[in-house]
Formats: sequence, C-alpha cells, structure tokens
Amino acid sequence: MLKGINPLLNADVLYALRAMGHGDDLIIADTNFPSDATARQTRLGKLLRIDNTTSAEAAAAILSVYPLDSFVDDAAARMEIVGSPDEIPPVQREVQEVIDAAEGRAWTMLPIERYAFYERARKAYCVIQTGERRFYGCFAFRKGVVAPDAEPA
Repeated sequence: MLKGINPLLNADVLYALRAMGHGDDLIIADTNFPSDATARQTRLGKLLRIDNTTSAEAAAAILSVYPLDSFVDDAAARMEIVGSPDEIPPVQREVQEVIDAAEGRAWTMLPIERYAFYERARKAYCVIQTGERRFYGCFAFRKGVVAPDAEPA
C-alpha cells in the first residue's frame, strides 16, 4: 500500500499512467468491450485491469492522479449509444460527475460513435478494463500536463 494513492490503482496501472505523456489517450472499458484484442493494438500492447469496480469508481481513482488535457475539446469522451446518440445512460452520468469533481468545474464529455470509439481505443496508449457490467461504460481520457510549482516569492 502507498499513502495517498487510491488502492484501486495497482502497480501495472500506476506504471502506465506515469509512463504516458501529454496527449496520450487511455481507455476505461466495461466488461463487454473487446478489451484484450484492442489492448494488444495499443502502445502498451497489453490489457490492464481494475477489477470489481464500476466505471465511475475506476475513473475517480485514475483522475486522482491523472490530469485531463485542457488544450483540446475531446480530452474526455464517451461511447455513444447505438441508435440513440443523444441519450446519456446512468453509467455515463456518473462518470461525468466524477470528471467534474476531479477538475473542479463542469467539463464537457464528448460523444463518440461506437466504431470511431474502437478506432480511438486502438490508437490509445492503454486500455483499462473495469468490472462495469452496465452497457456503454466506455470512456477515453486524454492526458494533460502537471504545471510546475509556483516560484517562491
């Protein structure tokens, strides 16, 4: 255990989050997403897991150490519901609340069509599969930067 680090963030996930650079994407995937096959095509090349959690719980753990990219409009994205792209299911509303809380403000989470989401996932740095069983618990987060500490007066 480490002090101040969410215990859901296992060693493999922490390694990937630390190794990622500005502009790299990570995917949070539900249990129905083709995570293993997709993860093999990512930069990391292997599937990471945060088991027995919801997408919102995993997102909260990740966003406790991971900055979202404030320079782009699509730093947080969700998979659209097929045939109902404007519908936002409870799992996505929960993750939206987590993002807003982590960023300290309302943050726009953009919808991505299902197959476009798969393509973004294949180009991501890594895929993290959760235990989320609800449909459409899939999200893309683009890594931002950590600003330097303020200069002493």
